[in-house]
Amino acid sequence: MTRPESRPPGRPAERTASRSSAPSGCADPLLGLLLVVAEAAAAALLALWLVLRGLSRSHEMSADKASSPPPPVDPGTDWAPAIAFGVLTLVVACLAVVLLRDRWHWAGGMQAVVAVALGAAVLASVVEESSRTPPEPAPTWNSPPCRSGGDNGECARSGG
Repeated sequence: MTRPESRPPGRPAERTASRSSAPSGCADPLLGLLLVVAEAAAAALLALWLVLRGLSRSHEMSADKASSPPPPVDPGTDWAPAIAFGVLTLVVACLAVVLLRDRWHWAGGMQAVVAVALGAAVLASVVEESSRTPPEPAPTWNSPPCRSGGDNGECARSGG
């Protein structure tokens, strides 16, 4: 009841096509290395863009300082870096899945390692940023009461 031939089931054309799609020689590790270098360049460009974005935001705040009310004590968390690097992580993870499914084991494995490292870095930064306590509000100074009894302009000028 066992089949006497040892070849796998399926049409011959499917078997030969699946064997020929596998990478040969050193193409698999070289593709993995090339993709890692490309992702490092993409991450560097993304970091540069985020730094320039932060500088322009601080420059806008200093330019608008004279004409607008002061900014709040804690303007809130800027989630743009976490979202940007999270999207990069998702792209790398999807690329790893595609490569592994197409039997590019070295390249897919390298992409999986990069995706895990990026994901851990994004998760660590999100946890650190969300656990940050807001700064204490600036202390207020209460002016002393008027010594002259309030009859002259001293109390009017001092606010008491």
